[in-house]
Amino acid sequence: MKVFKFGGASVNSVERIRNLASIVTQNTGQPLVIIISAMGKTTNALEKVVAAFHAGRKEEALALFEQIKNQHLTTSKYLLVTRFNECLARLTDLFTEVEWLLHDKPVREFDYYYDQVVCIGELLSTCIVSSYLTETGIPNEWLDVRDLLRTDNNFRDAGIDWEISSARILQKLSSVISHPSSIFLTQGFIGATEDNESTTLGREGSDYTAAVFANILDAESLSIWKDVEGVMNADPRLFPDAQLISELSYTEVIEMAFYGAQVIHPKTIKPLQNKQIPLLVKCFLDPSLPGTLIHTRNDKHLPPIIIIKNNQVILHLHSRDFSFVGDEPMRSLYELFSLHKVRPNLIQTGAIGLQVCLDDHPEKIGMLAATASNIFDVQVEKQLSLLTIRHYTEEIVNRLCEGKNKVLVQETKDTLQIVYY
Repeated sequence: MKVFKFGGASVNSVERIRNLASIVTQNTGQPLVIIISAMGKTTNALEKVVAAFHAGRKEEALALFEQIKNQHLTTSKYLLVTRFNECLARLTDLFTEVEWLLHDKPVREFDYYYDQVVCIGELLSTCIVSSYLTETGIPNEWLDVRDLLRTDNNFRDAGIDWEISSARILQKLSSVISHPSSIFLTQGFIGATEDNESTTLGREGSDYTAAVFANILDAESLSIWKDVEGVMNADPRLFPDAQLISELSYTEVIEMAFYGAQVIHPKTIKPLQNKQIPLLVKCFLDPSLPGTLIHTRNDKHLPPIIIIKNNQVILHLHSRDFSFVGDEPMRSLYELFSLHKVRPNLIQTGAIGLQVCLDDHPEKIGMLAATASNIFDVQVEKQLSLLTIRHYTEEIVNRLCEGKNKVLVQETKDTLQIVYY
């Protein structure tokens, strides 16, 4: 059996949902599990609903959610004829799930409400797509992934309970193995706690969901369908001459994800590598293109891989009494990273000080700097960018750094990182 994952861009219009159905039609006759994200921009819209609700602006939150409802109802009306009423009933149940919450007063932390509201995007999109597939002659079973993926209660970045989730998925999807034409359709990005409270797995967590299903079901392969040819060596929006990379190793993709490449979610590779399941990154706009194959084979002759992260900040930390930055200060610093849920993009240490480059989330950075000031003298430098080049050459470094003011440089044999403004 195979697992397909379709991102938000592949279901953000009537035409693209029809295109998705065409891709599925070309792959019928084999067991298939399909993971789908929320329709494009829906997650961002739902985030605005949560922000308004948690700030006490209930009427604004309800009005914003009404817009999301209308968008999904309009899409379903254009797509569906015989299955519209069935789809409408399911959509109405999902709408009600959110509206009940929005009529209450917030009494818990923001992250809890974020997950209860934002998770609905994937449920709405899959409801519509499932009904459309059925109407076009592709029988499938719609599943609420919250009944399958058990997680902890670390809202917005939940961890999966593999033992319980595996048992549930194998029990529910046992027919995938026994019936060659079985198609199951479910959501990425979300799960639920043992108390049936919705959780999310972190932004872009739909790729991870697909990898989890592929691992548990011993899939032949996982295909992630995107609006690009495959994995490129740079963001084509920034670099028009970006090249397609036809093959990559698991290791290289993990490195790319670690440094901030947006093509594959950082957690996606491990479940696949553990069972040697190939990952294909395919273009849903032109399925005939070969895409990128990610597997165990070592990489050879890769072009320079360029990753740029903007909105960076550097914390300049110096010991107060000129003592060396040793084990105890570093241990305390990493405890602060964990406490404030931040991950350093780059750390450079000296004898009595160190520099830490992080994504600039103002509230988190402010709290981190304040607590770090109990240990270090702290200076904060903002409005920076981080350039990472894997397999760099002198020519590419000179070209990309021309006119840049370097703040911090870190170099290994394979990777060069430069913080600049």
